[in-house]
Amino acid sequence: MTRAATRLFIKPETTVSPLLELQGISAYSNSRDETARALNNVSLHANRGEIVTLLGGKTSGKSLLLKVILGQVHPLAGEVLLDGKSVTLLTPEEILRRGVSAVPHIQEIYPNLTIEENLGLGAYIRRGRAAVRDDMQRVFAVFPRLADRRYQRAATLHAGELHMLTFARALISRPRLICIEEPTRNLAPQFVEQVLDKIVEMNALGVTIFMVEQNAELALSIATRAYVLQGDTLALQGTANDLLNSPANHQVYLGQTA
Repeated sequence: MTRAATRLFIKPETTVSPLLELQGISAYSNSRDETARALNNVSLHANRGEIVTLLGGKTSGKSLLLKVILGQVHPLAGEVLLDGKSVTLLTPEEILRRGVSAVPHIQEIYPNLTIEENLGLGAYIRRGRAAVRDDMQRVFAVFPRLADRRYQRAATLHAGELHMLTFARALISRPRLICIEEPTRNLAPQFVEQVLDKIVEMNALGVTIFMVEQNAELALSIATRAYVLQGDTLALQGTANDLLNSPANHQVYLGQTA
């Protein structure tokens, strides 16, 4: 990562204080169907500068929790706080404008647009074309493979490069917090390490990362702290190292995927 890249966006904070807090969140994926996937009284937080991962199986509700954070689903109970202020009932665009960005699935990349055009879509809330151009150059410093292909259509990229484009598009909005959903899902082994390295690089730029993931070992290898969602409630929480070596975690979560 170049010196220009390390100056990107925000100065890393040294104080330990929550940027994101979820307090007693209960929610259904379908508000009209109480048999739908649910969350029950879930509380967690992500401090400034951390990589926090939420682990769970396919039906654990971790994707639903991410939608609650991003304003795509409003909870039945509980609050979502950003910097100590409630954002519970805000729209996705309002939450984006408060510095919370999401990494979309690669299916949400526009294949017929160039890499540069896709990045421009990520900056649609920004004002000042000159500042956006400057930030695009800094993003390209973090993702040099994309810089080499900036005028290519996204359809020409392989899967690993498409994941890089989703990260770059999230970063261009100048977020304080990036929410990532299963970044290693359906990714060939040769690209997994690249994706994890880029998440660490984005965090080193001062961006807090909240990541939901099914592959516990991969997620815990880069996380600061972790939570384990089982059923509709949190079963475990702790530092990534503690959970990686926790017999309880192997029983609750890792054992299920063995």
